[in-house]
Amino acid sequence: MKYMFASDIHGSAYYCREMLRAFREEKADRLVLLGDLLYHGPRNDLPKDYAPKEVIAMLNEVKDFIYAVRGNCEAEVDQMVLEFPVMADYCILVLDQKTFYATHGHVYNQDHLPPIQKGDILIHGHTHVYKAERKENYILLNPGSVSIPKEGNPPTYAVVQDGTFLIKDFEGKIRKELQL
Repeated sequence: MKYMFASDIHGSAYYCREMLRAFREEKADRLVLLGDLLYHGPRNDLPKDYAPKEVIAMLNEVKDFIYAVRGNCEAEVDQMVLEFPVMADYCILVLDQKTFYATHGHVYNQDHLPPIQKGDILIHGHTHVYKAERKENYILLNPGSVSIPKEGNPPTYAVVQDGTFLIKDFEGKIRKELQL
């Protein structure tokens, strides 16, 4: 199976369309959204084409393909308009015989690890900076931000298939690769 990971849409209709275009082009089986779907939050500037209602409609159209976790910008009202669960703090995925602990990153991250085992994979968003690193006892992954990237990075997403984690920009350029 091929999974696509994306984080931090922050209500950008433009980048949500780009993300869903990439999802279709990748022919991924699932889209795992790592939080901060609809709102930009008080620390961020408005993203390009900020239109949360459009984002709601676009995401609801592909609801059967989405697994999502709650970001620090999600609120209970979001669950009232989104037709897939968005309020879980994390989800556990087993892909290619590897255990992924998927979360937003504002609670669990490399400085505050969740209950993972040696060899597990922690994947989160929140920082808006992509990452793929082997740590002493686990692998740390971050697909970056779909709409408000930081540290000079472009908007990115990631895919996992056949034991390989690829971070890509919306032009299809591979920004980082890690064999899991």
